[in-house]
Amino acid sequence: MRIEAYNQVAQIYKANQIAGTAKTAKTGAGRDEVQISAFGRDYQIAKQAVADASDIREEKVAEIAAKVNSGNYDVSVEDFAGKLLENYHSFTM
Repeated sequence: MRIEAYNQVAQIYKANQIAGTAKTAKTGAGRDEVQISAFGRDYQIAKQAVADASDIREEKVAEIAAKVNSGNYDVSVEDFAGKLLENYHSFTM
């Protein structure tokens, strides 16, 4: 008797599964739509602004180049050594 109950449940399940598939197929004919949040739009705008920005600050480069060319660019040996050690330690750790 238990086997008959299982068969009945299986038949009902198969009938519901076929009906569910048919309903899904009918509703799938609609148009897909995507909505982007305000945060997502702001993120995309900021990302594009960063991509469009130059990686080189031309005014700083021009200023330093003018000092180097005129012979007025002076670098402190202590500052240079300090920065060199900072970079060395950041790579070794």
